[in-house]
Amino acid sequence: MADRADYVWMDGKIVPWAEAKVHVSADTVLRGGNIFEGMRAYWSEAERELYIFRNAEHLKRLRQSAKIMRMSIAYSDAQLTAGFIELLRKNRFTEGVHFRPVVYFGEGEAYGFKPEEVHNGVFVLAYSRPHAKSITTGIHSCTSTWRRNSDVSSPSRLKAAANYHNSRLATVEARLNGFGVPIMLNDRGEVAESPGSCFMMVRDGVLVTPPVTADILESITRATLIQLARDELGLQVLERDIDRSEVYIADEAFFCGSGAEVLPIVSVDHYPVGEGKVGPLTKAIQDLYFRVAKGGVPKYRHWLTPVYGEAGAAAAAAQ
Repeated sequence: MADRADYVWMDGKIVPWAEAKVHVSADTVLRGGNIFEGMRAYWSEAERELYIFRNAEHLKRLRQSAKIMRMSIAYSDAQLTAGFIELLRKNRFTEGVHFRPVVYFGEGEAYGFKPEEVHNGVFVLAYSRPHAKSITTGIHSCTSTWRRNSDVSSPSRLKAAANYHNSRLATVEARLNGFGVPIMLNDRGEVAESPGSCFMMVRDGVLVTPPVTADILESITRATLIQLARDELGLQVLERDIDRSEVYIADEAFFCGSGAEVLPIVSVDHYPVGEGKVGPLTKAIQDLYFRVAKGGVPKYRHWLTPVYGEAGAAAAAAQ
């Protein structure tokens, strides 16, 4: 995975990576004053095309975060989409891409909380990101000692950078203790999500996931998998609270999100999940998700936004 690309989209134009800058006095630097989306684009080798996955849904959530934060976005959805496509084309991506549109508070009056008192800007970062090895092998998870942000303090449904200090604390703790991505509980002691993805488990053939009122991000990937599991795999899906101990006796479990994709969990707190390996329903959900995201299921093509088109795909293939 590359940690940078050649170009960034910033305030309406493409700029070289090294020239994409904000001032050190910007609120986004001093207090994490920004909101963002984590988005994926999937490369279809069969079609020689790059597809942005569920673009409209991500833009809707971005505007919901902006509403809660009382931020304005100076660009329409059509302008932002055109910017995404321009950036992905300019970087000539021909494999999986993770990209991040960020709406940020810039320079303004100190602690200027009114929208008119501070400049708002937008930039988009894009990175080449193929599937992680752990997608195939699964991970060993744990229960974090850190609790997920409460809706009455810093809402987890708000995809804001400042919320991810909470995520970092949990992630670093887990890694220092020899685990992969951890599970975070909410302030009621129920399962919430991971530091950056939602949680799902299988019990007796039923797919179970915490509700959106459990202090989780209203994940687009989560909603996608719920729909696919019900409509395509015929699974029963329950959205309900999950106790910590219930995870230990789950048959299968996984995290899901734009970044995590469908990430199997093979153990939690040294308890094997099921047989301690990637389960069959997890694998079926994962395979279906990737087929849909790469354009392999015609029924869901409306979720895909092509980046190159016929001429662009030919040019990309020639690189």
